[in-house]
Amino acid sequence: MTAEECIKTRRSIRKFTNQPVPHELLEQVVETASFAPSWKNTQITRYIAVEGEKKAALAKCTDWSGNTAIMDNAPLVIAVTLIKGRCGYERDGSFSTSKGDHWQMFDAGIASEAFCLAAHEKGLGTVIMGLFREKEAESLLNLPQDRELAALIAVGYPDESPAAPKRKTTEELLSYQS
Repeated sequence: MTAEECIKTRRSIRKFTNQPVPHELLEQVVETASFAPSWKNTQITRYIAVEGEKKAALAKCTDWSGNTAIMDNAPLVIAVTLIKGRCGYERDGSFSTSKGDHWQMFDAGIASEAFCLAAHEKGLGTVIMGLFREKEAESLLNLPQDRELAALIAVGYPDESPAAPKRKTTEELLSYQS
C-alpha cells in the first residue's frame, strides 16, 4: 500500500469484530507511529493500551453515548498521552513560539494520525475520540502529574466499510500568495 492509498482509504471505524488485537501487532503499530515528527524531536507522545474491565470503566468517562458504544464494541482503546512542558518550550521553561503550550497537542495529533495510518496499513480500524471527561479518565488511568490525556483511539478489526465523506476541493483548500 502506498502512502497515498493509505491516506485515501483510511476511515474512522466505529464498529469492530470481536477478534482481539494481538499485542505483537499493536507493538508494530506503535513502533511505526514512533517515527511521527515532533517539536525538536521531543517525542512526547505515549500510548496506553486499555482492555477488559479498565476499558469498560474508561468508556463510562465519555461525554457522548456514541463514544461509549464505540469503546464498548472495540477490543481495545488507546489512551494517547503526552509529557507536559517539553514540546514547544526552551530549556529554561519559556515558550519557543506564540502557541504557548498548544504545540504539545499539535504533536500528539500528528502522532495519533501516524498511529491510525500505521494501524490501517496492518488491517486494523481506528477512530480518534475527544469527547471525554479528562480528569476522570486521567485518574482512572493513574497518569502521573507530568502527563496529560490528549485523545482516545478505539482500535480493532473493522466490521464496517464506510464510504469516504465528501471532501472539499483543492481550490477551497489551497491558495497562493506572491
